[in-house]
Amino acid sequence: MKNKLYLYLIVLFSVIVSSCEKDEEIDTTKPAIDFSISGAFPTSCSDTVYFGEPFAFRLKFTDNVELGSYSIDIHHNFDHHSHSTEAVECNLDPKKDPVNAYTGIADFTIPDGRTEYITDDPLSIPLSNTIGQFDEGDYHFLIRVTDKEGWSTSYGIGIRMAYR
Repeated sequence: MKNKLYLYLIVLFSVIVSSCEKDEEIDTTKPAIDFSISGAFPTSCSDTVYFGEPFAFRLKFTDNVELGSYSIDIHHNFDHHSHSTEAVECNLDPKKDPVNAYTGIADFTIPDGRTEYITDDPLSIPLSNTIGQFDEGDYHFLIRVTDKEGWSTSYGIGIRMAYR
């Protein structure tokens, strides 16, 4: 009888031990945006994007576990607003009301398994829409990178958009 009890306890203990799962480490670190790479574009306050001309969007994203996606939100800054992420204050044109300001959002997926990713996306801002030519002036590139866990980092870059 004691042998059966010991055998029962050994089997029960084995089942309990084998059914325990190790706790997965929870990712609580936000991804990072790196503007210091060679050829980074655009950079805050110093670059101009020309309507109708392609340019290479080039930045580096990093995460401690796994990157997920990133997006670019382009909108006017004619009212001199900020996103509280800009490290540099740009010299801006005088405030003005938009007539036909360009706005656009582009979403991109980062290949699975990456902890580091350098963008090299060809982008082009159209010359006009059905209303006519877009307003030249100060714009923001609001860049957001999100990791697989859902943590995100945003950064606003002040640029100029113009016609040649």
